[in-house]
Amino acid sequence: MKKSVWTDEVKMPSFNNLEGDKRCEVLIIGGGLCGILCAYYLKNKGIDCVVVEGGHIAGGITENTTGKITYLHSLIYSDLLLTYGKEKAQMYLKANMEAMEEYKKLCENIECEFEIKDAYTYSRKSRVLIEREVRCIEALGGECEFCEKTELPFEIKGAVKAPGQAQFNPLMFIKEIAKDLNIFENTFAYGIENGAAVTDMGRIQTEKIIVCTHFPFLNKHGSYFLKLYQHRSYVAAFENVPTLSGMYVDEDMKGMSFRSYKNLMLIGGGGHRTGKKGTAWSEAEEFARNCYPLAKLKYEWAAQDCMSLDKVPYIGKYSKNTPDLYVATGFNKWGMSNSMVAARLLSDMVLGKENEYEPLFLPQRKILHPQLLINGIESTVNLLTPTTRRCSHLGCALKWNRYEHTWDCPCHGSRFSETGEVIDNPAMHNIGTNGCCNQRK
Repeated sequence: MKKSVWTDEVKMPSFNNLEGDKRCEVLIIGGGLCGILCAYYLKNKGIDCVVVEGGHIAGGITENTTGKITYLHSLIYSDLLLTYGKEKAQMYLKANMEAMEEYKKLCENIECEFEIKDAYTYSRKSRVLIEREVRCIEALGGECEFCEKTELPFEIKGAVKAPGQAQFNPLMFIKEIAKDLNIFENTFAYGIENGAAVTDMGRIQTEKIIVCTHFPFLNKHGSYFLKLYQHRSYVAAFENVPTLSGMYVDEDMKGMSFRSYKNLMLIGGGGHRTGKKGTAWSEAEEFARNCYPLAKLKYEWAAQDCMSLDKVPYIGKYSKNTPDLYVATGFNKWGMSNSMVAARLLSDMVLGKENEYEPLFLPQRKILHPQLLINGIESTVNLLTPTTRRCSHLGCALKWNRYEHTWDCPCHGSRFSETGEVIDNPAMHNIGTNGCCNQRK
């Protein structure tokens, strides 16, 4: 089993399983970074809050991040200005700038290897795209500049540089903020009935529920199975390589990302839609061999990201018909800053406070977008594909991932072990089980 550098270096605390029924004011389902941050802010505001996690906290996508905190999210501001106009593009920038400042404030008192770094989005194909993004960020009030050269070992057409961004060790951070929270691990929530979450260890009666399960698991509300798809990406960490002073990402989704951590260089690449063919870690390995002949492979791991239709997360009411149910999903590879945005927004919403960013992240915004058609075609094709291996979520044909030895769903991104156990949601049941609600492991 491949593991990230964070899991090798940090021993996370363990929490008890839920035993029997319980009551609380606010229940958070999902113990990743977003869920833990939501609980942290609500607890600090005096709310009786419980977190339930099906496995161990930070044991999913959070432990496989590269730990970059920045408002420079590829070339998103050009897209937002074109799609939504200046006001909402400015909202997105401001929300993520505030998130970054909040991390800086919290990390003053938390030992989590927090470092201020410049962030770069580069292009190996188009100077025009980069110049346009610089103009857009400047017009929105952000600080950035155009660069023609970087410390990377290849030529670029240009890069957007955002100074004063950050990187950290995400598990060290979560370990600290989670220690005084009311958390139940190994407690899998599989449904919501009459104001209570139904888990495999008991029922939790609550006034409000926040779903932070990466991909939302309630299919009959919100249509998230139409509005999201999942994307797999791969990271390899190498020794005997130069130390980078900045954090880098290619504007092309098929490009590579870079950052340093201690004596390691973290190289990301080989990304693809979950369930599609990819090259996994081979791109990063080949790049290191060619550019850093003395490089020694130390770690390899993979992450999975929920991608929204318009590159903006869905944060807010789960649906129009669920007034006390909230969601945070679709972080589009920028889970560190967007988890903080979500936690601050949702804690305000739960408390009945106005938040200026609510209209931007509204999950019920229009879904007429070209990506919706692509998602629909993908689902239709795989639903009609004859195979004995089918996803327990909505029945799509599963594809074998020969690099990770898993069965992956091209429709919505569920993943299963070689023997059929659920690894990644939205699927909630193993392949080939008898369909019982609580049969997962």
